[in-house]
Amino acid sequence: MNQFWKKVIIRSTLRYKNKLTGEVISYSDYMLAKGYREFLITTKRHIKDFILITAGIFSAAFGFKGFLLTNKFIDGGATGISLLVSALSGIPLSVLIVLVNIPFIFLGYRVVNKQFAIKTALAIAGLALVVATVSFPDVTKDNLLVAIFGGFFLGAGIGLSVRGGAVIDGTEVLAIYLSRRLGTTIGDIVMLINVLIFSTAAYLLSVEIALYSMVTYLSASKTLDFVVEGIEEYIGVTIITTHYEEARMMIVNTMGRGVTVYSGKHGYGRQGERKDVDIIYTVITRLEISKLNTEIEKIDPNAFVVMNSVKDIKGGLVKRRPLQH
Repeated sequence: MNQFWKKVIIRSTLRYKNKLTGEVISYSDYMLAKGYREFLITTKRHIKDFILITAGIFSAAFGFKGFLLTNKFIDGGATGISLLVSALSGIPLSVLIVLVNIPFIFLGYRVVNKQFAIKTALAIAGLALVVATVSFPDVTKDNLLVAIFGGFFLGAGIGLSVRGGAVIDGTEVLAIYLSRRLGTTIGDIVMLINVLIFSTAAYLLSVEIALYSMVTYLSASKTLDFVVEGIEEYIGVTIITTHYEEARMMIVNTMGRGVTVYSGKHGYGRQGERKDVDIIYTVITRLEISKLNTEIEKIDPNAFVVMNSVKDIKGGLVKRRPLQH
């Protein structure tokens, strides 16, 4: 490793670690090599985040200028507020995107962290710049197509930005903050905000525009879920059975999936006493639920099985192709 990379690593990755520990140490070749690996991983992540956020900015800007602005349609959340105020006042959307989201940036600093707030501020500034300076074609005048595809590109843009670790619509940050203060769910807060926005649009613009805007919001929210969560929905499965070794071998050999086995105890059930039991946990795709249930039924019809949705996964054998038998 040459002197240049040693200086870069010491002044970035290792210096940050020393700030956390408060230690002043000399660096061995092993520590420098480990720091270099961490530096590469961090750099790759930042590059990936930059690409995702940039793609999200251009997608959202295309949704704004290619579809929604010319028809005065709006969306939910902070983008909906910006579009609504722009339609009523004539203030440029690029200015409103920044002004409306400034409180959410400061809130993001408090609710999430400093890095998130900085990324969000840069993403919002980038979106405002693209909306102000880049020209996009006016794709269609058909109201239904405008509502659907305007929402699609806007939702894709927000979703890509979220994948990059930032937001260009700060509504969910506000929802997280209020849910903690009021003891409600995030979904309830988001729904309440959007009801207020669409009700205002119906009163100040027209009921027809408000209804089309609701279609835009539905399109955007579904696209956002698709981009953030991916095409496959994963299911976490917990299995408690007396035939746990057979169940474990079935998941590994027949399903082609990895398993985690941890120790537990039966509660006071029909048997009236506690017994040690091995608990099996695995993750499969939704398309494999039927096959898994069939195989478990073969092994133990009385097995206790709990399934729950998993938003995202990393590593393991879930993405491996199931073995064919």
